[in-house]
Amino acid sequence: MKFEYYNPTRLIFAAGALARLGEVASQHGKRALLVTGGGSVKRSGVFDRAVASLKLAGVSTVECSGVEPNPRITTVRRGARIARDEGCDVIIALGGGSTMDAAKVMAAAFYYDGDPWDMIYHGQPKPYVPTRALPVITVPTLAATGSEMNMGSVISNEETKEKSFVQAKCLYPVIALVDPELTMSVPQDQTAYGICDIITHVTEGYFNGVDGTPIQDRFAEGVILTAMEYGLKALEDGTNLDARAQVQWASIVALNGWVNAGTNGGFPVHMIEHTLSAYHDITHGAGLSVVNPAWMRFAARHRPEKFVQFAQRIFGLKGKGPDDLACAMEGIDRFEGFLRSTGCPTRLSELKIGDELMTQYASETVRIIHDDNGRLPGRPPMSESDIVHVLRSAL
Repeated sequence: MKFEYYNPTRLIFAAGALARLGEVASQHGKRALLVTGGGSVKRSGVFDRAVASLKLAGVSTVECSGVEPNPRITTVRRGARIARDEGCDVIIALGGGSTMDAAKVMAAAFYYDGDPWDMIYHGQPKPYVPTRALPVITVPTLAATGSEMNMGSVISNEETKEKSFVQAKCLYPVIALVDPELTMSVPQDQTAYGICDIITHVTEGYFNGVDGTPIQDRFAEGVILTAMEYGLKALEDGTNLDARAQVQWASIVALNGWVNAGTNGGFPVHMIEHTLSAYHDITHGAGLSVVNPAWMRFAARHRPEKFVQFAQRIFGLKGKGPDDLACAMEGIDRFEGFLRSTGCPTRLSELKIGDELMTQYASETVRIIHDDNGRLPGRPPMSESDIVHVLRSAL
């Protein structure tokens, strides 16, 4: 275990925190690009409250709306152009993970003369890693991606059917203003997809990381158990503020670098899902809820001991030993059952995805990211045929 941990984002977490947006934004700029999604923040009144707070603090605004659920590079280009033309000096992301991801790359593209798609890792020999960006303030309205407090962003290219990521220190938001009240209007299906996304963020490092990380294992298990317990409460009663707050905190911790510090694991489930959503524009969390259990069953046969631990600590099962594959598989079955109980899909057919392009999905995934042997990084590394096997098992 060898690592360096760094996260400069200032986190403000409280019910009612939206009222402080103008106060904190005025410390970083006077003209804000306000990045929003499909319109839910306007229907809920959150947009007007945000603008009022900013105006009171002397911060003027210009809007970039319409960020897609799988944010597109064309939208990023548009946002960066608006920010330049309007003389913006701070960017505020008001919405879910897609809005925050798009805002981050817009902030870096503001200072970049080339195409921001150069920043997105999609198999090119040398991606452009940005070193400068406008300050970004994230105000999440959905508990899912954890993008509000990390240096990553995932962007899609609708023309080439590619979806991939960029990571750079300059993409850390300067402030994450997290108000759990803003998530209380999130519908059940999006709440469920967010719960799956949170859990998958920690299972990636948990199952794909190096051995000998007991503290991180306990962190991950704590996030999973919290997301499951309070996620069900939030699904039962969307106005349960305590449940919404706990799920929101789990979302942040799951991907702000703390839980996975030192695990150094790959994200094979995410990379496979990115290809599926690049082709079919499905909701990210819904895709993960199908791919993750299928991948788990594949990986458990190569490394049963970690999946036995998962079954024992998450579901209280009693294994006969660290190599008890039956126990490992039962734990995965129970996990899949939990996802199904939230309303998440667990089969590709539920997403209207058939088997016609399986080899294409696999080759595209490996083309974008691969190890020295041409395999998708993970534990175990996956060949194209392995990816096809996992996807076919999820039909």
